[in-house]
Amino acid sequence: MKKVRLPRSVILVAVLYLVAATSAAITLQNWDFLKTYIPFFIAIAAFIALMHRRVHFSMALLWSLTLWGALHLAGGLVRIPETWDSEGEQTILYSWWVIGSWLKYDQVVQAFGFGTCTWLIWEALRASIQARLGRKLYPSMGMIFLCVFAGMGLGALTEIVGYLADLNLAQLDTSRYLDTCKDLLANLVGCLFVGVLILFRG
Repeated sequence: MKKVRLPRSVILVAVLYLVAATSAAITLQNWDFLKTYIPFFIAIAAFIALMHRRVHFSMALLWSLTLWGALHLAGGLVRIPETWDSEGEQTILYSWWVIGSWLKYDQVVQAFGFGTCTWLIWEALRASIQARLGRKLYPSMGMIFLCVFAGMGLGALTEIVGYLADLNLAQLDTSRYLDTCKDLLANLVGCLFVGVLILFRG
C-alpha cells in the first residue's frame, strides 16, 4: 500500500494552534494543562500521522480531526465572560452552558470528537480489509456497530486519561466519578490482556 504524508495545510494549522495553546498555558501558568494535555495531544497527532501513511484518510476526516484538536485545546484555556452561564468556579469554555442548563460546550466537543473517531475507525477498518481482500468494502450494520463501539471505547480511554491527570490536582474533588473511573480502568486492563492473548495466540 502506498504511503502518504499528512497535507502541509493540516500540519500548519495544527502546529499554529498548538503553539498558541502552549503559549497561553504558560501565560496563564496552567502547568497541569501544559504537562498533561499538550503531550497527550502531540502523541495522538503523531499516531494519526503514522496511521495516515498507510490508511490515507480522507481530507474531510483530517480537517475534522484538526478542528476537534482546536476545540479541545481552546476548551481548557479560553476564558468566557463572567456573565455567561457556566458550571463550577472555572470560567472557561469547557464549563460554558451553551443552551440553557442542559447542553454544555464540553458535551458538544465530546459528541463531535468521538463521532469523528468513529469515522476514523471506519476508514482504517475499510482500508485494512480492502488491502487484505483486494476488493472494495461497503458498510454493513455489523461494521458500523463495531465502529461505534470502538469510538465509545476511545471515549472511555480519554476519561481514564483525564482521571489520571486530575489525580495530580490536590484541590480538585474527584469523588463524584472516582468509582466510575476505577471501573473504566479495570475494563481497560481486562480488554488489553485479552487483546494481547488474541494477538499472540491467534
